[in-house]
Amino acid sequence: MASPFRSLVEDYPRYLKSFELYRQRSSDHQCMQDFIHNTHPDVLASIGGGRPILNVLGVGSGAGEIDLELLAQLHLKHPHVKVHNEVVEPNKDMLHKYKVRVSTTPDLDHINFTWNEMTASEFEKHWQEKNSGEKMDFIHIIQMLYYVKDPAATVSFFRSLLDKDGKLMISLASGESGWSKLWTTYKKQLCNAENSQCVTTGDMKTFLDSEGIPYRNYELLSQMDITESFTEGDPLGELMLDFLTEVKEFSKNAPKDLKKEVLDLLRHPDCSTEVDGRILFNNNTGVLVVEP
Repeated sequence: MASPFRSLVEDYPRYLKSFELYRQRSSDHQCMQDFIHNTHPDVLASIGGGRPILNVLGVGSGAGEIDLELLAQLHLKHPHVKVHNEVVEPNKDMLHKYKVRVSTTPDLDHINFTWNEMTASEFEKHWQEKNSGEKMDFIHIIQMLYYVKDPAATVSFFRSLLDKDGKLMISLASGESGWSKLWTTYKKQLCNAENSQCVTTGDMKTFLDSEGIPYRNYELLSQMDITESFTEGDPLGELMLDFLTEVKEFSKNAPKDLKKEVLDLLRHPDCSTEVDGRILFNNNTGVLVVEP
């Protein structure tokens, strides 16, 4: 049964506003930066096979903030190589912000950027028509697989582009997070498969294991302060609930019993902890580094 609600992603301005609130209230970005700087360099060091040019592909790159962090770490590990960086991002505004970020960031002369204003599925079709046989040394899909029709098929396609010592990095909500508990419990009511998949690293690990595909799993600890979500009529709280449920104006449109059940679950120890009167949602991120 499809969700009866209108998906938040259909209202891009409200989605963007809720995402910005999420960034303010969660440690997600910080934990990802810590991973890139402290753990991921060892992964990057293993790619390339000594070749003078590295091919990198970012899928769903947004405004490029994480991409440039990754490229900086790549340069530290491979200081004498050139980089060809393919960027896949369907949103025109985000792609423009990425280009502006590149133009104002020093020491990127070793990188050649190719901009693809398209979805992952459009890029797949474009790549197959191009049929260049080019292989990738490093592909990253950061918090993006929620927005494709078939996450497993998408991973399979991009993995097929890896060179023999390449790596595919995927980040998603962890299978051990509050997101996983929320989606497992209310997937039928909340998840609109036409716009967004309620997928976690737990789901992706099940797929990879079933196919015998080798990968490494990392758990990044993160929290999100959702305290205002429990105050009736609080504008910030309502925006948080929209982001958590991926439903536009969930507080106004959800039946009272469903709203109560969702709020009760969000407050439950399976999803959140209470510290000094604040409700902190388990926002853990999972990172999978997949082998060719």
